[in-house]
Amino acid sequence: MRPPPLVRRVLRGLPPPARSVLLHARGDYAPWEVGFDFTPPALLAGERVGPPDFVGVGAQKGGTSWWFELILEHPGVYERAGIPKERHYLSQFCVEPFGPDQVATYHGWFPRTEGTVTGEWTPDYLSYPWVAPLLAEAAPDARILLLVRDPVERFRSGLTFRFRMGAPHTSASVADAVRQGFYARHLRRLLEYFPTEQVLVLQYEQCRADPSPELARTYAFLGLDPFEPEEIRREVNVSGGEKVPFDPEAAGRLADLYRADALELAHLVPSLDLALWPSIVGGVDRGDGGS
Repeated sequence: MRPPPLVRRVLRGLPPPARSVLLHARGDYAPWEVGFDFTPPALLAGERVGPPDFVGVGAQKGGTSWWFELILEHPGVYERAGIPKERHYLSQFCVEPFGPDQVATYHGWFPRTEGTVTGEWTPDYLSYPWVAPLLAEAAPDARILLLVRDPVERFRSGLTFRFRMGAPHTSASVADAVRQGFYARHLRRLLEYFPTEQVLVLQYEQCRADPSPELARTYAFLGLDPFEPEEIRREVNVSGGEKVPFDPEAAGRLADLYRADALELAHLVPSLDLALWPSIVGGVDRGDGGS
């Protein structure tokens, strides 16, 4: 159950680990946490369920919450209050059975009214190799969204977020953060299960610099009528506060590690502008700019 507004304000002022302890004490778990109940919510009057019309699959700390909120601005997109942006349902089936019952449960998480579309955006899906075939089974007609960001800056923001949430400072945490930035590798696997015309790859830096045309492109991709929100918030903090210290030499090694993958991504996605990723084409930015 969603906490009342006063409780939410108090919780937002607490460090993430302390916030989690209090939420768990009242039986409130996030979809990515052990203990979350994946029983679908009851339908309201006028709602029906079915496969999601669209699914965002990545990238973590690439501005996906910002872009998802802009998608929800469109009157043709249905959002049920209390249902999280990130369902994380498919994340749990790496070694678990996935059949008709599990597909039906997944569909139950997507209520919508007649004439509207609905979907989710779970950034972790991109780097989980088992998700693409399961998604193709559960929602073969879904439109797939991928929002990518300079992989070195994305890594730094992702690591900052993990540590702020209480993740241990281990090589496993760092390795997982690195793995999420190999966009071309993950996109190739996705395209084994979905045709190119069902996948839209957006570049965070382009969206942030000039959001209107990229948002119009997103709406059109989702089959929605042209629409211009009254206000488009251009700035978004995707790093969640002060970044972890980042040694320039290590950042350079990371850029070298990502470069071939980024070049392949530019081949797969002609609209990608690598000039907007200075860590890839011009060395790593030594400052703390960006978000």
